[in-house]
Amino acid sequence: MSEQVQQMFSSIAHRYDRANAILSVGIDRSWRRTTVKLSGAKPGSKVLDCATGTGDLALAFKKQVGGSGVVVGTDLNEAMLAYAPEKAKAQHLDISFSRADVQELPFADHSFDIVSIAFGIRNVDDPSRGLTEMARVCVPGGRVVVLEFGQPRGPMGWLYRQYSKHIIPRIGAMVTGRRSPYEYLPSTAARFPAGQAFVDLMNGTQRFASVTAHALTGGVAYVYVGHVR
Repeated sequence: MSEQVQQMFSSIAHRYDRANAILSVGIDRSWRRTTVKLSGAKPGSKVLDCATGTGDLALAFKKQVGGSGVVVGTDLNEAMLAYAPEKAKAQHLDISFSRADVQELPFADHSFDIVSIAFGIRNVDDPSRGLTEMARVCVPGGRVVVLEFGQPRGPMGWLYRQYSKHIIPRIGAMVTGRRSPYEYLPSTAARFPAGQAFVDLMNGTQRFASVTAHALTGGVAYVYVGHVR
């Protein structure tokens, strides 16, 4: 992640959660629940959530794996990550958070049953390298799970593009005081591989026995599940 992108996330960290809730009309919560369900997480599972941001997906995983499970959240951006521990504490959830780059994860091979990333892979300098690292620290037969924006087509696609271009920057600026991040984020989603193209990207790492794509909200978002070789 470039220094410029790091600074951008730092500048909106204080209002990031509020902006997300407004911009997604709360749908992001159902997307995270679906991600946890598709991951196959169960009580006792060990989960690593990369690019955890303020920790929302890590919190959702911890609720699923329970006290016998382990959840670790990592992020490269310290300003975003700073909000995660307090959110976990407020919900009485025991989660370990630390700073780490998904391209160079500081964990041994085969350390986790599930490794996830939500709305972060498109901001990684080398997504293939990040996916390869995620697979490395996942047990053979475990799952790498990616939640990311898609590129819907048809009437839904037209509405989504209009919303992304005209509404998101305006509301983002109102909530956070910064317009440019909410111009940057939709533009990266529009250019990033989605659907079969992202499945091909994951398969290209040669670290997965199979990869499936699950469209959410008409393709506005996808959950990709890679079964580690």
